[in-house]
Amino acid sequence: MMQRPFRPEEYSLKETSPHLGGGAAGDKLTTTYDLVEQMQYLYVRVVKAKDLPSKDITGSCDPYVEVKLGNYKGTTRHFEKKTNPEWNQVFAFSKERIQSSVVEITVKDKDFVKDDFIGRVLFDLNEVPKRVPPDSPLAPQWYRLEERNGHKVKGELMLAVWMGTQADEAFPEAWHSDAASIPGDGLASIRSKVYLTPKLWYLRVNVIEAQDLIPSDRTRFPDVYVKAMLGNQALRTRVSPSRTLNPMWNEDLMFVAAEPFEEHLILSVEDRIAPGKDDVLGRTIISLQHVPRRLDHKLLNSQWYNLEKHVIVDGEQKKETKFSSRIHLRICLEGGYHVLDESTHYSSDLRPTAKQLWKHSIGILELGILTAQGLLPMKTKDGRGTTDAYCVAKYGQKWVRTRTIIDSFTPKWNEQYTWEVYDPCTVITIGVFDNCHLNGGEKANGARDTRIGKVRIRLSTLETDRVYTHAYPLIVLTPAGVKKMGEVQLAVRFTCSSLLNMMHLYSQPLLPKMHYVHPLSVMQVDNLRRQATNIVSTRLSRAEPPLRKEIVEYMLDVDSHMWSMRKSKANFFRIMGVLSPLIAVAKWFDQICHWRNPLTTILIHILFVILVLYPELILPTIFLYLFLIGVWYYRWRPRQPPHMDTRLSHAESAHPDELDEEFDTFPTSRPPDIVRMRYDRLRSVAGRIQTVVGDLATQGERLQSLLSWRDPRATALFVTFCFIAAIVLYVTPFRVVVFLAGLYTLRHPRFRHKMPSVPLNFFRRLPARTDSML
Repeated sequence: MMQRPFRPEEYSLKETSPHLGGGAAGDKLTTTYDLVEQMQYLYVRVVKAKDLPSKDITGSCDPYVEVKLGNYKGTTRHFEKKTNPEWNQVFAFSKERIQSSVVEITVKDKDFVKDDFIGRVLFDLNEVPKRVPPDSPLAPQWYRLEERNGHKVKGELMLAVWMGTQADEAFPEAWHSDAASIPGDGLASIRSKVYLTPKLWYLRVNVIEAQDLIPSDRTRFPDVYVKAMLGNQALRTRVSPSRTLNPMWNEDLMFVAAEPFEEHLILSVEDRIAPGKDDVLGRTIISLQHVPRRLDHKLLNSQWYNLEKHVIVDGEQKKETKFSSRIHLRICLEGGYHVLDESTHYSSDLRPTAKQLWKHSIGILELGILTAQGLLPMKTKDGRGTTDAYCVAKYGQKWVRTRTIIDSFTPKWNEQYTWEVYDPCTVITIGVFDNCHLNGGEKANGARDTRIGKVRIRLSTLETDRVYTHAYPLIVLTPAGVKKMGEVQLAVRFTCSSLLNMMHLYSQPLLPKMHYVHPLSVMQVDNLRRQATNIVSTRLSRAEPPLRKEIVEYMLDVDSHMWSMRKSKANFFRIMGVLSPLIAVAKWFDQICHWRNPLTTILIHILFVILVLYPELILPTIFLYLFLIGVWYYRWRPRQPPHMDTRLSHAESAHPDELDEEFDTFPTSRPPDIVRMRYDRLRSVAGRIQTVVGDLATQGERLQSLLSWRDPRATALFVTFCFIAAIVLYVTPFRVVVFLAGLYTLRHPRFRHKMPSVPLNFFRRLPARTDSML
């Protein structure tokens, strides 16, 4: 199947003009929902019933309520043998889909053969009151049940019926008419929900020493190390260099712990008897509830812990205890760090763990998730393509999930959410997904929600107090190439409460103080981030409805560190894009030196003479030039927030085999001949990088050899030159030296020759350590 030709407009950002807030000028509108289009709903709250008659021959009543509006019908759960049931359930019917002028609320008695009719209440939609928050909720009232012919019967039903919008408090938990086909156990998975990331801490375990160890084999010097486990995280120290019964390490082990602290820290001192064979000399279990917390780099008191041969785990009996062996530890929960669970390039939160260290918020971020357009079918149901789309947005510790719109390629969510902003140099991520868990039974089959696309918006690129309404392209990369899955329409507003505080933040460190005072290694940060994302995805997948592991990992870019030939090329061209202005300046200067445009070269000569005569003008001239460039470029400043760029990502030009390699599992699952071919390609690329790195090392070693006497004649020449240059520069005014050097550099081509200069010839002849390389 041939891929469609690429059209740039397909992947571009489009400005839209939605009717935000809704209603006419005289309508009473809610200020909390002014970034979305208002959607009207008929709400029916079924509270309870009393004095229901018995319809069964057994004399019992198993009541439930059926709410019917045109072709849509919703039912409450039923109670067995109860004449005064209480449901407190809300039903919401979209005004767009209403096909009837009367809503019918019927109480029925559940039976094996046919459910018996008990009574009903009818409401004319023209007489239903309208309610807009912040009005108080409508108080439910008792209504007498009627027969189908209008005669009153025994029994009453407490109801509230009103017209409202999606801003109503009842909206998130309501049964929606567009989800009428969803079974009861699947309803929870389609509701909107707000989630919070668990509070994450770095746990520092400083293993200092152990005393009085009792090895099983006393005829040898022990090779002792400490193994620490927290949940599924396991770390170990190096083998102690002092091979005694009182070994020392003084080594830090770092873990990620999440509140509430469910796991215990288990430390074991082990002796390596042989490769693959270790003998446990003692264990200790430490509850994190009692671990001290620190906010800065001041050392806390260390503590001795007894090592036991057998410890109580899950209520087992203690078999043997040795109090003679003990271990010296300094353990603390680090509140001064920010636990990195996102890629550092697009973090949404940079605050430290300890709330005492948080600064005041600088503003509010408001996001209106409006609609999606042109979504592709993501699965097949009843022989036709269908999509059940929902959105997830993540900023800071707060995740939001919209409700799922059933079977629609143009879903309308119109849901608005708010976050506090503590740093403008952060990113909000919005992802669109297809819900594959509408039927409860699919959960056991390992169904995964499919990703439709993702959008990132950096807050620092937004003007304050401006509403941005754009349709963002939803672009995903597949093994077959780049693919547009549709568009999502968003409304974004960043409101700043204090412009001065926000400007001050630009002078502050990006991360909390502890990251600079007591920094973590790159390897530690990478391992801890992987553990943090694992904890976050596990905790959120246990919520109800769950925010599934594949969703969290996609939003947090868990696989961003994996090798990709496409990303490597994209990053190379990004570097070239950064260096291209410098290269352009170098070419321009070369043209000046070679008098390609004599008038420009003469003007540069005049400017150079002025700067030599008045050197105090150099810095003001540079900064004035930068100021004028900035003011000039203001006319062409970006008016739209950035979006996913397929050209920058080299997504369109990627070779199919490179994409297949990018989507390969780790470790690989491809046939050996393909792996061999890719390995050879990687060796070829690495060989070129190796050559470039070697050339850089050679130039550096030549600089070192200027004074190392590796080449005694070269060093003697250089030292003699330095001595003569020092005398000449001492007696010659500095301005004269600069003036003569500048005139020499800008000399006319008539006084130039094509051979390399003397300094360059001398430098290239210097020795490097390549002679000593194998």
